[in-house]
Amino acid sequence: MVVVIEGKKVASTVIGRVKEATSKLAGLRNIKPGLAVVIVGDDPASHSYVGAKSRMAKECGFASVQYTLPSDTTQDDLLGLVEALNVDPTVHGILVQLPLPEPLQSDSIIQSIRPEKDVDGLNVVNAGKLAVGDVTTGLVSCTPAGAMVLIRQAHGEDLSGLHAVVVGRSNLFGKPMAQLLLNSNATVTIAHSRTKDLAAICRTADILVVAVGRPQMVKGHWLKTGATVIDVGINRIAVSGPSEAKTRLVGDVAFDECKDIASVITPVPGGVGPMTIAMLMANTVIAAHRAAGVDAPRF
Repeated sequence: MVVVIEGKKVASTVIGRVKEATSKLAGLRNIKPGLAVVIVGDDPASHSYVGAKSRMAKECGFASVQYTLPSDTTQDDLLGLVEALNVDPTVHGILVQLPLPEPLQSDSIIQSIRPEKDVDGLNVVNAGKLAVGDVTTGLVSCTPAGAMVLIRQAHGEDLSGLHAVVVGRSNLFGKPMAQLLLNSNATVTIAHSRTKDLAAICRTADILVVAVGRPQMVKGHWLKTGATVIDVGINRIAVSGPSEAKTRLVGDVAFDECKDIASVITPVPGGVGPMTIAMLMANTVIAAHRAAGVDAPRF
């Protein structure tokens, strides 16, 4: 029988460990992890995400502060705020909510965050550390880190002998996900929109991770029997019929087909999604421990 991973339950476990680590740090050094969240403009979805992150930070016992800036904020003004947060010793994590409104240049803003405070794991220094297998001094991008927690729950720490296929090659998810799998001794294939016979490649996977943004692209016949399927896609599709809801969320995997073939699968919504905020909290408490010179917890 297939195991459907409930991301909320796993995320709750991570958050519990974050709270415990926060309490211990306060006892050892009288320090609260500090998270600064910056949002520019009035995009409703971005404000919803930021609100959820800020609420979770406070629930974890962090000193959380949110900076809400107008949409006409200049590049220099935003860089100035980031630099002020970089040198603030009470701030251990800095998150700038993406996307930024035009004409702001996201990459230069993200790269201006000091790597040790880059709790989104997007700075090239943190990406480089992951690429060379350094997970003890860098910070890992939150969504792939969360997906990796789910994979370890199914297969343990050592993935030796398992073939993992990552469909998607983005800097935000696909590349760091592949590196995490490689660091755990999996044999890794990265596939993408230009891969020849993608279905055949997917059928070789013991672990299939999909993040391409194409609703229900992966069908049941694309899977190897007994595969672990991690669906990172979030797509909104139209719903026909009398239902009041006109749209619903689906992943990149045709869940109803694939759950009959897979041994482990994540649903959308409720799978990988809840892990992203949980790992943001984990990265923040890790950064606070490192800044205090205390051994950081592992998640």
